[in-house]
Amino acid sequence: MITLRNDNSLVKIDNGELVSFTVNGIEFIHQKGNKGWRKSDDEMFPVIGPTSKNNFRVHTKKGDVIQDQHGLLRELDYELISSNEVTATFKKDYKANTKIKNSKFPEKSSEEFLTWPFDFSFEKHFKIENRELKIDFIILSEKEMPFMLGYHPAFLLSNTGKETFISDHKIYTLQDVYREGSNAFPILKTNIIELNNIEKPNLEITTKGFHNFMLWTEVDNMVCIEPITQYTSYTDQKFSEKNMSLSEGENKFSLVIKVIN
Repeated sequence: MITLRNDNSLVKIDNGELVSFTVNGIEFIHQKGNKGWRKSDDEMFPVIGPTSKNNFRVHTKKGDVIQDQHGLLRELDYELISSNEVTATFKKDYKANTKIKNSKFPEKSSEEFLTWPFDFSFEKHFKIENRELKIDFIILSEKEMPFMLGYHPAFLLSNTGKETFISDHKIYTLQDVYREGSNAFPILKTNIIELNNIEKPNLEITTKGFHNFMLWTEVDNMVCIEPITQYTSYTDQKFSEKNMSLSEGENKFSLVIKVIN
């Protein structure tokens, strides 16, 4: 467990997973073990969404490869690269065509192993300053590698079902999120969203490089506010590099979680 702290904030990171962000003693991150989701954050890479509708295949210039929902990055372990009182850096490396055991097999997937036809390195940087937490993602790969990227943090709610979300002057409710179900509720073409909490300060979440969000939950006590590069839950979505971003060799993305008022 890595702990970051300053005068206002305390962050706990368990093997690269954000498990706590408290400001003035108030917790903002969903706690593992509570109802809703077994994790508190995750990354979706190199694909986002349910590949089962594409027979778990993703089409690339190097051939078809097997990917399960949200990709294979989540099956790799982070390595701690560095840390100090207010920063920490973690890294995952992948060698092209290495078979990775799929934790969803056999209960939730027909595919025992996952592969990707490109080398990549994935870095996750944490930094706290005042009442905010910044998370940077750096992806190193060969140029024009196709990919999607999503970040999947879960936020602790009041369990009243009354929290709301504001983006581009529009207000959304938890009921909106519930109606979308497993597809997750899309809020597209924006880099900022505000979570209006009940009986604790609100959060402002801003991003660079993603340009979209999706919201997901099935319970009143937590919500995932997920910055994404692509929204893939449309029924006609094909998992192909034609619908993916292409690497520039080094791609950077960031997210800032700021406690406001």
